Amino acid sequence: MNNVRALAAETLYQVVDQGLSLNQVLPAAAAKVAVKEKALLQQLCYGVLRQLPSLEHYCRTLLTKPLKGKQRVFQFLVYVGIYQLQHMRTPAHAAVAETVNALQALQAPGLKGLVNAVLRNFQRQQAELEAAANQVEVCLYNHPGWFIKAVQEAYPEKWQTILAANQQQAPMWLRINQSQYSTDQYLALLTEANIVARKVDGFCDAVLLEKPCDVFSLPGFAEGACSVQDGAAQIAARLIAPQAGERILDACAAPGGKTCHILELADNLAVTALDCDETRLARVQENLSRIGLQAQLLCADAANPDAWWDKETFDKILLDVPCSATGVIRRHPDIKWLRRAADIEQLALLQSSILDKIWPLLKTGGTLVYATCSVLPQENKDQVKAFLARTDDAIHQPLHDLDTHEQPGWQFLPELTDGFYYAKITKRP
Repeated sequence: MNNVRALAAETLYQVVDQGLSLNQVLPAAAAKVAVKEKALLQQLCYGVLRQLPSLEHYCRTLLTKPLKGKQRVFQFLVYVGIYQLQHMRTPAHAAVAETVNALQALQAPGLKGLVNAVLRNFQRQQAELEAAANQVEVCLYNHPGWFIKAVQEAYPEKWQTILAANQQQAPMWLRINQSQYSTDQYLALLTEANIVARKVDGFCDAVLLEKPCDVFSLPGFAEGACSVQDGAAQIAARLIAPQAGERILDACAAPGGKTCHILELADNLAVTALDCDETRLARVQENLSRIGLQAQLLCADAANPDAWWDKETFDKILLDVPCSATGVIRRHPDIKWLRRAADIEQLALLQSSILDKIWPLLKTGGTLVYATCSVLPQENKDQVKAFLARTDDAIHQPLHDLDTHEQPGWQFLPELTDGFYYAKITKRP
C-alpha cells in the first residue's frame, strides 16, 4: 500500500487505539510512500493528533453511529479528510476525492458513499460545527481534560499560552560544537549558505533557525559542527559545567544530545552514557560517531545501580529521568493521547526511586543536575523539594533569583523553547 492518506489513517489508528508512539510507527509508514509524499504523511499524522478532540466531535455529529471494531481505521480516514478541509490548503474537491479514493487501498470501497457524504456535510456545516466544538473545553484547546486541569492549576496565568504553544510546530534549534566553531563563526557559515538564523540571549551555544531545513544542508553537519537540539535542552550540559579529567554519568542518556554536548565542552572526560533501551543507546553511538566523540555506553537500568555500578563515584551526574514528556508535546503530539492522569503518579514514584538510588554514586562535593522535559510540578519542583527534605547531605543550588528551597528549580515552558525543568543539587562535604 502506498496511498498516503490510507497510510496516515492506519498510522493514527495504531497510535490512538493501539497505544504505539508515533516515533514507532511513522517511519515504517513513510518508507512506503514516495519521497515527495513523506512531508504530507507527516503533516496529516501530526495535524490529526493535534486536533483530535475537535475531529472526534465533528464525527459524532456527522456519523449516525461511530465506526467501531474492524472499521476503526476508516474513522481515522474521516479525520484525515476533515483535517485537510479545515486546516490545509488542499483544494476541497481534491481533499474529498483523494480521501475517498484511499478506501480502495484500505480494501473498503463499499464505504466510499459514507465517507464522501460525511466530508461533503462537513463542508456545508463547517461554521456551525466549529462553533459548537468551541463550546467544549477539550475541543477548544484540543488537549485531554485531565491535562488542561493540571496546567490550569500549575500555571493559572499562563495555562492558555502553554496549550496554544503545544498546537504549533516547534522551531528548529542548533547546538554549535564550540570545539569546532564559535557561535558567531557558525552563524557566518549559515549566512553564506543562505540559511537565516539568529542567536538568542541566554543560550550561548545555540542558534535558532528562521525555518526548519534538512540537516544535511547545514554547513559541516556530517563532521559534527552542529547538532539539532532544542535551546532549553542545551542548558543541561552548561549546568553540569564539565571540567577536564572529570568522571561524569549521563543517566537515561538516549538519544545522546546532552552526552555529546558535555563532551564538546571539556577535554579528557570519562563520560558514561547509561540507558536501559539498546535501540535508543545505538542512537547515542551514532551521534558520538558523527561528531567524533567517545563515551562508555552502558545498557542498564538507572533504578538498579547494584547491577552495573563499579563502585567508583562520579564527579557529576546528569539525571534526565523518565517523565511524562509534557514539555515536548508540540514535537510529539501523540503524547497527549498516550499519557493518562494516572501515569503521572507512577512516573513520580519512579523518579523518586531513581533519585534515591543514583545519589550514592555521586562524590562528596559533587554535583547532580536533575532534569525532565515535563511541565508538571509533581515531576519537577515537588519532586526535588521532597528529595531535599529527605536527604541530609543534599544541598540545593539556586539557578536564578526565584529558585528557592520552597520552589526549587528552573522551569522552561513551551514557548520559544520546549518545556524543560532543571534543578542543581550538590553533595555536602
